[in-house]
Amino acid sequence: MKALLAICSLVVATHAWAGDPPAAAASGTVTGEVLEFKDVDGYTYLRLKTGDGETWAAVNKTTVKPGAAVTLENVLVMTNFESKSLKQVFPTILFATLGGPEASAVTSSADMVAAHASVAKAEVGVDTPVEKASGINAYTVAETIGKSAELKDKPVLVRGKVVKYNPMILGKNWIHLRDGSGSAADNTNDLLVTSTNSVKLGDVVTVNGVVHVNRDFGAGYVYKVLIEEATVNP
Repeated sequence: MKALLAICSLVVATHAWAGDPPAAAASGTVTGEVLEFKDVDGYTYLRLKTGDGETWAAVNKTTVKPGAAVTLENVLVMTNFESKSLKQVFPTILFATLGGPEASAVTSSADMVAAHASVAKAEVGVDTPVEKASGINAYTVAETIGKSAELKDKPVLVRGKVVKYNPMILGKNWIHLRDGSGSAADNTNDLLVTSTNSVKLGDVVTVNGVVHVNRDFGAGYVYKVLIEEATVNP
């Protein structure tokens, strides 16, 4: 699905869910008139007047004026979303990319491809192997992926280099780790980790989290193996 879950490539300051996790609806297109906008780090909130009434939307940071007509594409509808940067809870909000003829005028140059793109697009490489973490639950990237069936729902320690980082997507930081183990041919060289801790590209870190398998985040984003609820240390 082209550019689906575009919000995943935005740099969000801070946000969280209010109450239950948000429900997501299928992607689609929405057109409307901009009534109000609010900029925060990396993206813009738009209050829109649509054929179905008023709604709020979040898109990549853009320059737009009240009264402008916009088209939202790859729309993901979420509920009970709390923006800590705005100190506001949105009962319903649309996460989307700007499309239509106005896109070139109001869309930033940021790549709006979904952040969960293939690991082959990792932004930083591993020049030398990273030393394996020490401890009873320590594994390499390749071992964690290869032994995922037996490690399912168990805590592990994995040390690796941050090769791709997408902060604060759906309340989590999305971190891709590599340590020189495994192979790109069978996708055993790159491990996805989610955490509330922040990192930087190129950091070598140790993560302590729980192995989950076959996680479906909706909209076609399914991961065979990842580490969640992770704490990150140098």
